[in-house]
Amino acid sequence: MPTLLIENLPGGTVSVAKDSTLLKALQASGHDWLHACGGKGRCTTCRLEVIEGLAHLTPPTDAELRYQAAGRLLAHERLTCQTRLLEGTVRGRVPRATQLPHVQYSS
Repeated sequence: MPTLLIENLPGGTVSVAKDSTLLKALQASGHDWLHACGGKGRCTTCRLEVIEGLAHLTPPTDAELRYQAAGRLLAHERLTCQTRLLEGTVRGRVPRATQLPHVQYSS
């Protein structure tokens, strides 16, 4: 099964089911993940900084492309509510701007 590894999140190794978004997989694994719009791709609070494995993810959605064009989402960032993991392993980090205050992140 494809795997998402969040380097700065304790217990951040998550198995991702075939048709699941990264956000749903994170939530199913018990992780609290910021998503202000409820996972509808209307904000950028659920973004993930991808360090390795960008090619293993589905192509950017229209919402992600709009945010990239507006400078609100970098080329190596993806919205977890819009993105699915096709195969392999993706390594990433929670950006400092979207870290939750009650979660203990590593540096």
